[in-house]
Amino acid sequence: MIHHHSPQKGEAAAEDPLPLPAEESGGVKMKELRGRLADYACQHRKHGHDALLRMLAGFTLVSCLLLLLPGSPVSAIMDELLQLGRRARHDDEGPAPPCADVANGTLCCDRTALRTDVCVMRGDVRTQAASHSLFVLLPPNSNSSRPATDERIRPYTRKWESSIMSTIDELRLRSAPEGDAAAPCDVRHDVPAVVFSTGGYTGNVYHEFNDGIIPLYITTRNYNKKVVFVMLEYHDWWMTKYGHIVEQLSDHPPIDFTNDRRTHCFPEAVVGLRIHDELATDATIVKEEEKEAAAARRQQRHRSSKRSRRTKTDEGDKPRLTIISRNGSRAIENEAELVRAAAGAGFRVAVLQPRQDTELAKMYRALNASDVMVGVHGAAMTHFLLMRPGSVFIQVVPLGTDWAAETYYGEPARRLGLRYMPYKILPSESSLRAVRQRRPGAD
Repeated sequence: MIHHHSPQKGEAAAEDPLPLPAEESGGVKMKELRGRLADYACQHRKHGHDALLRMLAGFTLVSCLLLLLPGSPVSAIMDELLQLGRRARHDDEGPAPPCADVANGTLCCDRTALRTDVCVMRGDVRTQAASHSLFVLLPPNSNSSRPATDERIRPYTRKWESSIMSTIDELRLRSAPEGDAAAPCDVRHDVPAVVFSTGGYTGNVYHEFNDGIIPLYITTRNYNKKVVFVMLEYHDWWMTKYGHIVEQLSDHPPIDFTNDRRTHCFPEAVVGLRIHDELATDATIVKEEEKEAAAARRQQRHRSSKRSRRTKTDEGDKPRLTIISRNGSRAIENEAELVRAAAGAGFRVAVLQPRQDTELAKMYRALNASDVMVGVHGAAMTHFLLMRPGSVFIQVVPLGTDWAAETYYGEPARRLGLRYMPYKILPSESSLRAVRQRRPGAD
């Protein structure tokens, strides 16, 4: 049985992302649930609370890989993100995107995308935390009649969602003569800066990946780690959780823009992150040589894992099933019974309850070694990104969440190569039924 509670103000956004405006999301349609699962559920209408437990007995996996993580878990995550790509229907020889060629001493802002704004500053770029500003100094021999440029930007990837964007710190970007600009450099960097916010919906794992980690990867992959991250609304717990990924994308420590009052100077700054799609990268934008290199690294990890496998025991021979547990809203009330049923069906069962600051590497080790992940629809289902292609992802779909479950988790999981199996609960399996029955006049 799935337990629900009435959400408080602001909680809906923390669980299910708001859809894009109709011009982009209108073509998205809810795919039909697999017929055999629906038929199975209907056959157990009288004893609906047992249906999920019995369904687990139907899984028979040939073997279970016992991984010792011979390579970097975070580089593995980044390699697998490439598999989420879709082929875009456009001409590769088309016109260059806006701000593709920015002259020295100038700034350019691309505001054509629906999801995000991105500004590029090139030349002598300086930070000024006190005024929430970045300056690019005009070259000394530049035409004095050239007008100064002044732009404003909130560097977060949910541009269409005005309510959350209003909470993001706004930056002022200016081109100006040296005398009118920031103070002399306290720290001079010889690599570019990428400036972004870890505010907004940060704290919700779906948004941490969709709005932050994947766009950060897309924006910085071509820098080969020769880049400095300048972070607005810096959180220590975010660095604890995603520090391993940051280290894979940058050779330099990140800068807390608000609290580091020194003047940092860069040869270039990209303000804002680029984003392609929900939990996805566009395969046509990723260079062929990068895809080939990623494939080579995956093959190397596969060979290494074969060499380093331990001698299997009776317990190690069992396929692994991981339950993503949660308290309160959308909790599985009979979770202990589910664990016993899965173990009785031949699985080696683990129960994970990730916290906001749980290290990603810990989740990776658990889920990449699992054959099946089971959990109730919600932000924690984003952890399917850490599973191996070919693994099984069972998402329990509460009443009224069909579209969000399919759009934000089901479709991306299939693109990653997982065997996605939604389990749509019956009204009799939801605690909402008991709430309704307690109301006066309820049937």
